[in-house]
Amino acid sequence: MITLIGKDLAKKGQEFVFLGPAEDCESCRFKSSCVGNLEINRKYVVVDIKDNEQKCPIHSGGVVIPVEIDRAKIDILTDSKSIFEGSTFTYTPLDCDEKCDFHDFCFPEGLLENDKCIVLENNGKHKEECKKGYKLNKLTLGFVI
Repeated sequence: MITLIGKDLAKKGQEFVFLGPAEDCESCRFKSSCVGNLEINRKYVVVDIKDNEQKCPIHSGGVVIPVEIDRAKIDILTDSKSIFEGSTFTYTPLDCDEKCDFHDFCFPEGLLENDKCIVLENNGKHKEECKKGYKLNKLTLGFVI
């Protein structure tokens, strides 16, 4: 997928979460190619940088360039017991309201309820105890689109 990103952010491997378009984007002629294909609260990674520059009043330096992006991999802690590398599942968030040190890994940015995921890596059991008593595994996920 191609989008436009601030020139200073256009680096291979750069990850970002799209939080929605700025107000100035509504009247921009590049809106559809810039933010039109992006989903709010999704995490993306830059995989290639294209040659072209456009002026943009909202980005630092006033310039955007086209980049190729994919959905970023997501690291997560989950209690799923039948997870193995290559398996697919539908993400359901844990029932937890604790604000512990691991909260952001149990509820990572870019992953939404009912997302179809594939386990790219099973990194084993999480060594620290969960306040809710969950037996957590560390996973790296991709998306089934």
